[in-house]
Amino acid sequence: MQVLIDFGWAMAGVTVLLTAFTAAVVLFSRNQQLCADVAQLTRRTEELADQNWQLKDVEERARSFLEAQGDLIVRRNSAGLITYVNDAFCALAGQGREALIGTDFVLPVAEQGDIGVSPDGARMHDQMITTAGGRPRWIAWREVSLKLDAERGMEVQSVGRDVTDRTEAERALAEARDQSETANRAKSRFLAMVSHEIRTPLNGIQGMADLLLDTALTPEQTTYAKAVKTSGDTLLSLIEEILDFSKIEAGKLDLDARPFPLVTLVDEVVELLAPRAQAKSLEIAAYVDDRLPEKVIGDATRLRQVLLNLAGNAIKFTEQGGVSIMAEPGAWPDEVTIRVRDTGIGIPAEEQERIFLEFEQGDGGPTRKFGGTGLGLAISQRIVERMGGRIAVESTPGTGSTFSFTVSLPKADESGVAFTAPNLNDRAVLIVSTGAVEALLIARRLGAWGAKTCIVPDEKVAAAVLPEREWDAMLIDHSLGFSALLAAAHREVEQRIILIPPNARHELPMLKQAGATGYLVKPVRAASLAARLASVLTATEHATGEMAGEDEVEAPARTGAVRGLSILVAEDNDINALLARALLGKLGHRPAVASTGAAAVESWLSARTAGAPYDLVLMDIHMPGMDGIEATRRIRAAEAERGGTRTRIIALTANVMAEDRDSCLAAGMDGFLTKPLDRERLLEMLLGAAAAQAA
Repeated sequence: MQVLIDFGWAMAGVTVLLTAFTAAVVLFSRNQQLCADVAQLTRRTEELADQNWQLKDVEERARSFLEAQGDLIVRRNSAGLITYVNDAFCALAGQGREALIGTDFVLPVAEQGDIGVSPDGARMHDQMITTAGGRPRWIAWREVSLKLDAERGMEVQSVGRDVTDRTEAERALAEARDQSETANRAKSRFLAMVSHEIRTPLNGIQGMADLLLDTALTPEQTTYAKAVKTSGDTLLSLIEEILDFSKIEAGKLDLDARPFPLVTLVDEVVELLAPRAQAKSLEIAAYVDDRLPEKVIGDATRLRQVLLNLAGNAIKFTEQGGVSIMAEPGAWPDEVTIRVRDTGIGIPAEEQERIFLEFEQGDGGPTRKFGGTGLGLAISQRIVERMGGRIAVESTPGTGSTFSFTVSLPKADESGVAFTAPNLNDRAVLIVSTGAVEALLIARRLGAWGAKTCIVPDEKVAAAVLPEREWDAMLIDHSLGFSALLAAAHREVEQRIILIPPNARHELPMLKQAGATGYLVKPVRAASLAARLASVLTATEHATGEMAGEDEVEAPARTGAVRGLSILVAEDNDINALLARALLGKLGHRPAVASTGAAAVESWLSARTAGAPYDLVLMDIHMPGMDGIEATRRIRAAEAERGGTRTRIIALTANVMAEDRDSCLAAGMDGFLTKPLDRERLLEMLLGAAAAQAA
C-alpha cells in the first residue's frame, strides 16, 4: 500500500515535471519568435530610417535644384497665398523668402500679354515686370495645378522664364521689318512719282516723233526723227525695268494665269523684235513644237516679258548670224521648255552666274560696248522662279549663247478653230537661203509635216540641184539674186515662193513679173507657211497669175471704216493735249480738250445737255483741282441720276502701278492706257468704243 502511495506521488511528480518542461519549451519557443520579430522590426526600422534619409536627401537635392534654377518658381494655395518661392523669385521681388511666404504678393506688371492654354492644361502668358532696378523684364509664365495631400489640397505652381532678350530681339526685328516695309513703300511711291514725271514728257517726245514721221520729211530729217523715237524707246525700256525690279523687290510680282495661244505669243515676240534684228542684218525666227497644245494657261504678259528680255539681249550681243526661239515639251507633264539661241559674242564660264545678279552685265567696265541697266536677266530669273520654273545659260565665247527656261503651262480648254498641221508627205521643197537660222527652222518645220527638204546657199547651187529631182515647191530668200533662178524653175517647180522682209512689199509686182507665185513675210509664221504649202496653186491663180501672199485684214480704225467719234480729252499738260488732239484728228475723230477734272465734268454735262454727248472720254488721272478719279465718279453719279447712255471712260495716265489701275476701274472707268501712248493700243480702244456705240 505504501508502495502504491509512493508510486502515485512519484507519478504526480513526473507529471508536474513534464508540465513544467512543456511550459518551458513553449516559453522558449515564444521567446525565440519574439526575438525574431524584434530583429525583423529592427531591420525594418533601419530600412525606414534609410528610406527617410534618402527621401530627405532627395528633397534636399530637389530643393537645391529648384533654388539653383534661373527660372522663377512660386507656389500659391487655393487662397492665393504663397507657400513656396525660390531664390530667383526672391531676387526679382527684392524680398526674402520669410517675408514672402504666407503673403499674396505679386510682381508689379507693366504689360500683360495674351493668355493661352496648352493641350496638357497649363496656362501660358507673358508679362512685362517692373523691377526694383527700374529695367523692365519680360517673363514667360507657365502655370500648372498640383495636388499635394489631403491637408494642403491643391496648389498652383508658376514657373517664369526671363525672355527679355528674346522679346527685345523680336521687337527690334519687327521694328526693322516695319521700317523696311515703310522704306519699300516710300521707294515705290518715289519710283511711281519719278516714272509719272518722266513718262509725261516722254509721251510728248515719242508722240510728236510719230506725228513728225507721218509728215513729208527729207531723208536727213527722217533719220533724226527716228533717232528721237529710238532714244525714247530706250528710255521707256529703262523705266519699265526699274519699275519691274522695284515690284519684285517689294514682293508685289503678281501672276495672272489665263488661257492664251502659245504659238501666237512666240510669233508676236519674234515679229516685234524683227525690225531691230533686220536693222543689224540678223535673222530671227521661231519654232514651236507641234506636240505642244494650241492653248496653255499662264501669265502671257510676264512670259512675253521674259522672251523679250532674252531675245532682245541676244540681238544686242549678236553682230552676225541670227537669233532663234524654240519651244518644246519639257521633261514633265505640262512643262514647256523655251530656248533662245544666238550666234553672238558668248559669255565666259566665270561670268555666267554673275549675269543673273542685279545691275550686272557680261560686258562691264568703263569701255563696255553695249548699254543697259543690267536688270533684264535678274528680272527674268525672278519671273521664271515666281512661275515655279528654272532658267539657265549655256555659252561659249565667240560661238554664241543659249538661254533656256522651263515653266509649267497646263493645257487649256481649246475653243475655236485650232491650227491643223498640213500633210506634206512625199512633197519635196527646195530652200534657197544664205542664212542658217530661219532656213533650218523652216526645214525642221516642213520635216515635221512630212516633207523632204534640201537647203542650198545660193542660186548657182540651186540651179545645179533643180534637175536632180522633181520639186513641188521652192522657197527663195529675198536677199539672193533670184531672177535667173525663177526663170529656170518656171516650168519645173509649181510653187515659187519668195521670203521677203516687211520693207520689201513694194517689190511684189516686180517679184510677180520675175516668176514668183507667192511670198511670205519674214520672220515666217508657221500658219502662213502651212497655208502656202498645204496645196498647189488654185485654178484661179493659174489663170490670173495672181501672187499668193499672207492673209492680212486691215483694222477698221486704219481704213477709216469706223465713223469719227466725239472724244473728250481731259489732259492738263499742253504738249500731251496737243498730241492727243493731233493724233485723234488724223484718225478722223472729233477731239475736245479739258485741262482740269472740273472742266472735264462741266464739258461732259454741257454736251449731254445739248443732245450731243461724247462717245468717249480719255481721262488723265493727275490734274489740278479735281483729279481724274473724282471727275469719273461725278460723271458716273450724274449718269445714275439722269439716266441715258453710259459714256466710255478710258484712263490715260503715266501711272502704271497695279493699284492705280484698280483705282481707275473702281471709280467706274472702262479701260486703262499708259503713257507714252501706244498708237496700236489707242486704235484698239477706239475700235472698242466704236463697236459699243454701234451696238
